[in-house]
Amino acid sequence: MSHASFNSLKDSKNGFILNITATLHYGATWYQTHASAAKAAIDSLTRSLGMEWGEYGIRVCGIAPGPIADTAGMSKLKGALSDDIITKTIPLGKMGTKWDVAMGAIFLASASGAFVTGETLVMDGAAWMWKPQVAPKKAIKALSRRSEGASRKVGVAQPTQPVSKL
Repeated sequence: MSHASFNSLKDSKNGFILNITATLHYGATWYQTHASAAKAAIDSLTRSLGMEWGEYGIRVCGIAPGPIADTAGMSKLKGALSDDIITKTIPLGKMGTKWDVAMGAIFLASASGAFVTGETLVMDGAAWMWKPQVAPKKAIKALSRRSEGASRKVGVAQPTQPVSKL
């Protein structure tokens, strides 16, 4: 479809393509190999066309929604899991809404997004980055502080060879 619309978009001097993808391929998702491969291809197409068609005034962006409430995709993927279980895996603590995705699309398509191309806006409440917490936050913070302190005692590494002056 992008190829078929190229001439019209080029003639408009302000063309815009918005691809809808997903986040399931950023890590891995059980039994979604087919969808993950397709979505990864869409992300690549978004980046490549954003770069290639920029000279013609055509912007290409994507939106990667995560868990969006009351959608067919969410119904299929969550199966028998409750909304409460799903939201525990989203750092923002809630599923997104169709309105959230619409507002992201408006941003990218509007003058506010006029300097954005080749990018995919992830709209998932940081869900794709979520991992189960393996230790209490206090323990992690204490370990981090100890490690940071030890690192500061070592100091800054000094170059072993003269630094090039280009």
